[in-house]
Parts: sequence; structure tokens; C-alpha cells
Amino acid sequence: MALLTKETQDKVIKLLIDEGLANAEAIKSASVEVEKNKQPLIAYLTSKKIINNEMVAHATAVVIGVQYVDLKNVTMDREILLNLPQDVADRSMVVPVGEMGDQLVVAMIDVTNVQATDYLATLTGRPIKAVMSSEEGIRQVLTQYVGDFSSVKQAVKSTNAEIMQQQQQADVKTITQDSPISKALTAILDFAVKSKASDIHIEPLEESLVIRCRIDGVLRQVMELPKSIEPALVSRIKILADLKIDEHRIPQDGQFTVKIADKEVDLRIAIAPVVWGEQVVIRLLDKSGTTLEIEDMGMTGRALRMVVDGISKPNGMILTSGPTGSGKSTTLYALIKRIKDVKINVVTLEDPVEYKMDGVNQIQVNVDTGLTFASGLRSILRQDPDVVMVGEIRDSETANLAVQAALTGHLVFSTLHTNSAAGILPRLIEMGIEPFLIASTLNTVIGQRLVRRVTQKRTTYASSEIQTQEINTIIGELLPRSQDQVAAVSESLGYPGLPVANRNGYTLVKGFDDKETPGGYKGRAGLYETITVDEDIQKLIVAHATANDIMKVAKAKGTVTMRQDGMLKALSGITTIDEVNRVASDIA
Repeated sequence: MALLTKETQDKVIKLLIDEGLANAEAIKSASVEVEKNKQPLIAYLTSKKIINNEMVAHATAVVIGVQYVDLKNVTMDREILLNLPQDVADRSMVVPVGEMGDQLVVAMIDVTNVQATDYLATLTGRPIKAVMSSEEGIRQVLTQYVGDFSSVKQAVKSTNAEIMQQQQQADVKTITQDSPISKALTAILDFAVKSKASDIHIEPLEESLVIRCRIDGVLRQVMELPKSIEPALVSRIKILADLKIDEHRIPQDGQFTVKIADKEVDLRIAIAPVVWGEQVVIRLLDKSGTTLEIEDMGMTGRALRMVVDGISKPNGMILTSGPTGSGKSTTLYALIKRIKDVKINVVTLEDPVEYKMDGVNQIQVNVDTGLTFASGLRSILRQDPDVVMVGEIRDSETANLAVQAALTGHLVFSTLHTNSAAGILPRLIEMGIEPFLIASTLNTVIGQRLVRRVTQKRTTYASSEIQTQEINTIIGELLPRSQDQVAAVSESLGYPGLPVANRNGYTLVKGFDDKETPGGYKGRAGLYETITVDEDIQKLIVAHATANDIMKVAKAKGTVTMRQDGMLKALSGITTIDEVNRVASDIA
């Protein structure tokens, strides 16, 4: 928000009160508080949520006599955005919103900034008409620059001769930081980070180079480049990852860090020879991409209560399971964050270290130097830990060491690759762990998958006959039987506003499918199932029971399966039935 004079600020507050948008008594009380602390009144009121930035922006526009635009839910035309380069828009917090004759209309936070409008007029060669918007509205439009690969295509088109030269020489000195190919790579990484992609796939075809990004768990093709750019682009990635640029016959792995949009992103590089060249897969580890709060990830109700109970014990094991990319490590970080305290020593062993966390001693596995999960775990146990996190149990040796750590009074967190929570127990037996040791050390096991969230731009519809039958079959027994039970059942399960069980159908939601929210989805949430290893489950483990037998007993004790969790989330408007079936159709 622009810095307002005392006079303007008073007029803004008076207008908000007169229009009934702010409480006069609350503002009067706040005025006394800010006078003591010498704080700006409007900043204090917005921080306490007495008013919001959108209200302030609108009122300020009225007071100073300029036009106001609400951009929070506006999708801007691509042609309009191209009137102002993205880097200028980001740096100046100014976005183009339309045209009036030969004038370019731009939205700004501070429309009184004459120097900024003069600069934009000089840059664009057009007269500028400034209108006012909130910072949130402008940032929302800035995100719509995502997907603009004009800089990549221009670099390829205008410097094809230089790229061909790089292709032939593939030399460190040739591919510099300021070279067109470096700028093209930067634009690709910038798109991926702003799209919250987890992976970038650079895939050579016979006559072109395809760039795909995994966004919200689904791969999307974002652009296609000329085949001529491939050798130079792959060489640039190899240079940054400190790999051999003249090696094209065997796979190579590496890593490097980039700074994009004022945040550091770790990149894990995997390069493999394929039929038409070399495929590159880049895993992006954006440390600012999550709050690391387990509730925000989608765990709720009984599952959350079981997990909190498991991590509150002084020793034992908490294990998570699921396929690659299902958020297992993020769950462990969230649990570590929940119990982290200056009174305990938390040590982790990871490959890679995905989130750097203050107050936690994190060790990076390095197989080349002999630092494996097993050898690292032996070392950790000599460092007087209270809590140990092992990134993954991959072999019998690591599994045995983790069990021994739990037996000797440590709280141990780790992950396994199994399809369900119950599958963890027979998997440990297959690794050679004695059943009685598993039974006596396991506190809680967690199974999880990730589904895409329905975007806020949504509509409702009635479930089809097949969907209704599917809902009733999977979670009919969990739903309230009457309206009187809705509040109690919803609170117990942890899903707000559950409907009464109904044979005639349910109200479901779906998002609007557009360029910004493909398929009607944006962001992801977890599907979870948790099992508390109590005395009955312990007896089943010792008796070598199957995963199905263990899950039957767990469900009788209140465990909600991942598929049930997904259906409940679909009824709560978090995701869709199609999305649940996409990721958890193999779960009963």
C-alpha cells in the first residue's frame, strides 16, 4: 500500500466508517494502541484484520480521485500482459490491465508515483493512464505471466547460429551465464517455479525438443523447441550440475541451486541417454512451497489424532508409506516441526535434504564417500539423539538399525515404498525384521497419496447414479444418518458439513478448466490412512497376518482408508471423485 499522508489516512478511515465497512469503536481502540507504539494506524488495522488491503485500496482511490480496479479474481488477456515485460512488472509492482485509445492502462499500488509512470511511458512509448489496485490484486495478475516463453523462443530464433556453434564446441567457455541458451534455461526454470512444478522433463524427439512440467502431480507439455537447441541446453545443465559434458553414453546425476523470484530452489538432475539424444529430468525442491503444517496438508480427524498420539510417545517408530512423489518426506518434516524443541536433539539422515530446518541436525547421504543410510544411522546413534529421522528404509541393514534405535529409547521417523499403511508391516518382515520386534517398536503407520485440489473458481453439480452408488458403497457407513448427527459426525471425522447418507445423490464440486487452472485444479492435498499399533494389531503382526487382515481390524477400530478419506474430501469440496479414483483406485 502506498505511504499515505496523515490527512489522506484520516479521510480513508472516515470513508470506511461512513460506508459501514469498519467499526468506529474498534478503530478508536486501535488508535490508542498505535499512539503508544508509534505504528501507522492503517497498517495496524489491516494486521488485526479490522479492515483489509482491498478496502483500503478502494477507499484511497475514492479519496484521491482516481479509478480503482479489483484484480483479485480477474484473468487478464495475454495480449494485454505483453505490453509490459514481466521483469519490469515484477520489479515495479505494476501490471497492464487494458488500453484506452493510444493510452496503456496500468494498475499500481501508488498512483501518485509520477516517476514510475514517466518511466513506463518512456519504456512502452505510449501515454500511461494509472489506476489503483491492492498489492494482492497486482500479485494475482503477476502470476498470470506464467507460461510466457517468448523470451525462450526469441533467444532460439535470433541466435540460432550461436546455438549451433555451442552444439559443435560444447565448451564451458562457450556456454556462459549471459549466453542465449542460459537465458532460455532460466526462463524454463522460472516458469516451473512460478507454476509450482515438482519436475521438469526435457525430452528429445526425432525433430524437436519437448519441455514438460509435472504440475500438481500431472505432466503437462508447456512448449516445443527446435532440435538444434538440445545439445547446447543439455550441456549448460551439465555444466551447472558439475557433470561430464562429453559423456553421452551413460546416465549421470547431479545437483545445483538457483535463485528465482527471491527464493532459493534446489535442483536434482538426472540425465539418461535415449533413442533421440539425452533426456533430462529436473526435480525442483522449493523450500518455501509448504507451511509444513500437517493440518494444511489435509490430515484431519481420526487420522490426525492417531498420528499426534504416536509422536507424543518418547520412543518407537512412526513410518509413512506411498509411491514416489506422494509427499512422504514432507509429512515427516511436518511431524518433526510439530515436536521440535530446544530440550531434545533431533538428527536426520536424508537423500536429499529437502527442507533446511532450524534446530534440527540434518545429514546428507553421500554414497560416493561411504555415507549411506546404514552407516549414517550408526553414526547418529552415537550423537546422543532423542529423535531420529531416516529419509528412507531401503534395505534390511537400515531397517534393523532403525528398529534397534527405537528399542533403545529413541523416537524414529522413516518412510517405505508400499501401497498402503498396512503393507508396511509385512514389508518389514520381508526385510528380515522379527515380527515381535516390529510389534514392540511401531507406534503408528501412515499410508498416503496426493490428489489435486479443486480451484476456487468452481461450480456444483449433482452426483450421477454411478457416483452416488460408489460414495454409498465406500463411505455410506461413515456418513451421518440424520440431520441431527451432521455436526457430531463431521467434527469426529474432521470433514466440515458432511451430508446425510442419501441414496438419491449428493452435491459435488468441480473447478473451471482454463489456462490458469488446467482440469479445474490448483494445488494438492493428501489422502491419508493411519493405523495405531495397539495390542490387537501387535498380535496380528506376530502371527504373520496379511496386510488385508491387518486393515480389516484397523478399520473396525476407526481407521479411515485413503479411498474413504478421498471420498469424504470430495463431499467436502476439496477434490473430485475422478481425482480420488485416479490416485487411489487400488485402495479398498
